[in-house]
Amino acid sequence: MSAAGHGGTRCLIADDQAMVREGFAAVLAAQPGLEVVGQAADGAEAVSQARRLSPDVVLMDVRMPIMDGLQATREILRGTAGQEWPRVLMLTTFDLDDYVYEALRAGASGFLLKDATAAELVHAVRVVAGGEALLAPSVTRRLIADFARLPRQDQPPPPALGVLTRRETEVLRLIARGLSNAEISETLVIAEQTTKTYVGRILAKLGLRDRAQAVVVAYESGLVRPGSTQPGL
Repeated sequence: MSAAGHGGTRCLIADDQAMVREGFAAVLAAQPGLEVVGQAADGAEAVSQARRLSPDVVLMDVRMPIMDGLQATREILRGTAGQEWPRVLMLTTFDLDDYVYEALRAGASGFLLKDATAAELVHAVRVVAGGEALLAPSVTRRLIADFARLPRQDQPPPPALGVLTRRETEVLRLIARGLSNAEISETLVIAEQTTKTYVGRILAKLGLRDRAQAVVVAYESGLVRPGSTQPGL
């Protein structure tokens, strides 16, 4: 069920540092339309609470005891491809370590700096809950330059992109290059609502949860490669 479906965005906070959990919870609980339904001190507890509480957004630390945030994300999102909820917002120091890329592959919808301000935290949760990903195109651009260079192991076969129309494929390339809907609309000279429609069709046809997964698909399928101006180059 989406946030709109029950009148507010339900948040679960998973971090092994009590001060981080309590600080984030206090900020979010004070915002209209946001509700903190649970807190978890490790990944296993996060999985258990996510299944029991059905949050809309899970704020997930990467390094936690018992089960780390990457495995917890995989467990929470297992079997939810193509479904709208939940969304996982990874808490990171943004060193661009391997875990950032693994988080994308695990299905994370975005990243949040652990030293984020209250305003940045609220904005991040609302953006992810609203269906966007990676928080900002600038973050996407910073990630994708290195994303495809990393060795990838045990990858599933890339999805068949042949189900997309020529224009949908074009939009997918632009998503993967970090363009926002407004920038895609300007590039293709189409209305922003039309771009949103294309994005929705792309996600539906490929069985993807959000734009973050679309970026992964575009690079891992070879549709787009870092620094290229043409597909497959």
